[in-house]
Amino acid sequence: MPRVLWTHLMKDLRIEWRSKEAINSMLFFALLVVVLFSLAFDPRGPFSQSIAGGVLSVATMFASVSALNQAWAREIRHQVMDAQRMAPTPGAELFLAKVLANFLFVTIVQVILAPVFLVMYNLRVVGQAWLLAVVLPLGTWALVANGTFFAALSIRSRNRELLLPLILFPIFVPALLAMVNATGGILTGESDPGMWIKLLTGYDIIFTTVSLLLFDTVFNAE
Repeated sequence: MPRVLWTHLMKDLRIEWRSKEAINSMLFFALLVVVLFSLAFDPRGPFSQSIAGGVLSVATMFASVSALNQAWAREIRHQVMDAQRMAPTPGAELFLAKVLANFLFVTIVQVILAPVFLVMYNLRVVGQAWLLAVVLPLGTWALVANGTFFAALSIRSRNRELLLPLILFPIFVPALLAMVNATGGILTGESDPGMWIKLLTGYDIIFTTVSLLLFDTVFNAE
C-alpha cells in the first residue's frame, strides 16, 4: 500500500509542478478574498483580530474548490480513471494520495498567504501562536478530505464545478466553525481553543474513515 500511494502522490505532484494550475488558481482567489475583505472592513485594531480567523478560513475554503475540481478532472483525460479502476489495488491508496496532494497544495498557498495576511490586517497574536500550527492543518485536512471525496462523487455530473461546493460547504460547516473559533481564540487570546481543536480532530477522524470505507463504491460506480 505505501508504494502504490507514493506512486499516485508523486504522479500528482509532478503534474502540478509542470502546470502549477491548482496552486496559481488557489493563490489568486485567496489573495482576492483577503484584499476584498480588507477593503470592506477596517483592518485595524481589535476588530481585525476578531474577523481574521473567519477571513482566513473562508479564503481557504473558496480557493480550495478549484484545486479539488481539477484533481479528478485530470484523471478523466486519456482514460486514466478507467485504467485506475482496472488496477488490482484498493481505491484507498488513490484517495489518500489525492488528499495528501491537495493538502500540500493548500498548505503551500496558506504559507505564501500568511505574511500578506499579517501585514494587511496588522495582526498580532495574543494567544499561543504555536497552536495555529495545529488548528490550520486540522481544518485544512477536513476540507480536502471531504472535498476530494465529494469531487469524486460529482465527477460524472455535467455541472460538477457547481455541484461540488453545494455538497461540500454544508458538510464542512462544523469544521469551519471550529476552525474560525479556534483561530480567533488564538489571535485574540480571549478563549481557550482546546475544545475546538478536539472537535476538529474528531471531525477529521470520522469523515476520513467514512470516506475511505465508501470510496471504492463511489469510484467504481457507473
